[in-house]
Parts: sequence; C-alpha cells; structure tokens
Amino acid sequence: MRVLQVTGSSAGGVGRHAREISALLAAGERPLGALPDPGESPDTVVLAGPADVVEPLAGEPFRGADRVRTAVVDIADRPRPRDAVAVARLRDLASGADVVHAHGLRAGALTVMALATLRRRPRLVVTLHNLPVGGPRVKAVAAVLERIVARGADVVLGVSGDIVVRMRRRGARTVDRALVPAPVRRPTGADPSEVRTSLGLADGEQLVLTVARLAPQKGLDLLLDAAALVDGPGESGRPGRHAAASPGWRWVVAGDGPLRAELAKRVRAEDLPVLLVGRRDDVPDLLGAADVVVSTATWEGQPIAVQEALRGGAAVVATDVGGTREVTGDAAVLVPGGDAAALADAVRAVLADPARQQELRERATARAEQLPGPADVLAQLRQVYRA
Repeated sequence: MRVLQVTGSSAGGVGRHAREISALLAAGERPLGALPDPGESPDTVVLAGPADVVEPLAGEPFRGADRVRTAVVDIADRPRPRDAVAVARLRDLASGADVVHAHGLRAGALTVMALATLRRRPRLVVTLHNLPVGGPRVKAVAAVLERIVARGADVVLGVSGDIVVRMRRRGARTVDRALVPAPVRRPTGADPSEVRTSLGLADGEQLVLTVARLAPQKGLDLLLDAAALVDGPGESGRPGRHAAASPGWRWVVAGDGPLRAELAKRVRAEDLPVLLVGRRDDVPDLLGAADVVVSTATWEGQPIAVQEALRGGAAVVATDVGGTREVTGDAAVLVPGGDAAALADAVRAVLADPARQQELRERATARAEQLPGPADVLAQLRQVYRA
C-alpha cells in the first residue's frame, strides 16, 4: 500500500505522532506472535509537511524511520497566498497514493482541496488533534475548515470524544477516536532522593511535578494560582499562603515554550514555590521522584504527559478537560478546569495522605496496562485504510 502522511506546522506532538506512525507503517510492525497476511509487505510511506516537522524524522528512534521518504510542503497554521502552492504540491504527491492521511485541521482542509481534481482519488483519512483556539474570527474560519474536512474525508479521527461528537455534527461520514500513545521513555534508574536533591529540594520537602510545554493550552496561569493556595487551609475560607512562608513542598515545572519569561516574572514577583527547570531529558526519573504529578491544561486530547505519568506509576491530579478522563479513567484525581481552589485542595489532600498517594500509584500502574501502544495504532490504521 502506498501511503502519504501529511502534517502541518506543529510546535506540539502532532508532528511527532505523524513521524511515528509513518515509521510504524514503513516498518510493518505487528503484535508479537502475529503472522503476516499472504503477500503482505511493509507499506511505502511518504511524509509531507514543513521542513521543521518532517526533517526531525531522521533523528527519531523509531524502527522504520529510515524507510520513510519525506517531502517538504509548506503548510502554515494560518491562511496565506502560498496555500495554492501547497495544494498543488499535495496533489502531485497524492496522485500515486492509495491512502492519504492528513494530521490537523489546516492540513486536512488543504488535502481535501488537493484531492478534489484528481482523476483517481485515494482514500482520505484526517486526524484532528486539537479544538479550535482563538477569537470569534479564528473560530469562524475553523468552522468552515471543519465542514470542508467533514465532507471531503472518508474517515475523520478525533483524539478525544468531544472532537468526535463535534465532527459528527459537522456532517462527517465516518468518525472514530484516534489512538495517540505516548512515546516509551524509560527511567535511568537514578535514585529518587538524588533527583530531588538535584532539583534543589531539601530533605523531607515534597515534590509536585508538572511536565508541559509552556504554552496557553497547558493552563500555567492556573498552576501559579493554585501554587499560591496549596499551603492554605483549604475550605476554611481563609486566604492561602504559599510554601515560601511554610517550607514543605516545591512545584517543579519541566518544559519550555513561549510563556517561560512571563511565568518566571510572575513566580519572582509573587515569591511562589515554583521552579521552572526547562526542557528535560530525564522525565521518567522526575516522575519516579514526584509525590504528585499535576496537569493543569485548559484542554487536552490524549495528553502525552499524563500517559507518561500513569506509565511511571505516579499519583496524578489533573483538570477534567477534553479527553483527559478518557486517558486516566479512575486512576487520577480530576478537578474542574479553571478552578484554582479545587486544584489546590486536591494537590494538598494528596500530599497530606501517603495512603492515598499509594492507592493512586497502584491505580496508575493498572491503568497504564490498558493504554494503547504502537501495535494498537498500527492495527487501527490498517483497518481504517482498508475499510
């Protein structure tokens, strides 16, 4: 089967997911013990998108990455005159494909336009990874693009239940939930106490951990609001006070992004017990050292950081937004999105209760066994591509 994967500009995990499934398809991986179908061979795969999205494929640790061909197609995250060039390029690339799989709303809409004039039209699958974010004008444009995708794609995959429902309402013929597993990253075996010390925590100081890109969707203003309240008396109604006045815990944020300077300024101004440590390559070790792992996002599809926390057997507190509950099940404490007081109460309660921490860790480990892996993704795609 000849498969064209198309992805647009992405600062998050969309591009990485497209790279991973391209490599999976090219490698022809299957569940252990499963025999190939008669005449089956690895798929011929082309990955198309902006240079900064497709070129990192060469450095990814995915089996099959070296078998994927790449093509640079300049797909931006906002409309512009050069979109016509991108559509023409996609049309040329798709002319010999059996299946075209586009990732993201803009990439999906441009691909629908590209296939419209082909004499032999390949099957089109579009995965939507995010809800539209922005003001009324942005959302109005997004609604038009969603209708284009709904009417032009053979199958639409959404990373969360709310996207699936949304695209059904837009008129999509076949809609299902996409599978987007977290990459497998293994701990180095570092001692948790040494990890804490390396972060500057004192003996006995508890570690609250958030792993996130420092971008608006991750709800980092909410994180800082909650951090100012965690040491407070909770439901008593008295104002909270933070750990600078009462040492005992530290909130470490691992990740980088456009909001870093703004967040650091607020941490300093309010003397918050929050430490921004930047992008880290030792996330599994951080998860193993944390007393509680927190997601403060305003919306998520299948949050990679939460999946990693579950696989790391962490006690998780998260905002109940988007597809987060679909990932965690009952293995996390979920609080309403945007509610700093509820978030602070939940973090405080877990920190104060070692038995509750242990229960959440056990639930996380059990839930992690149920999360999809690469073989599940490949099985879903083969079914969708051939349906």
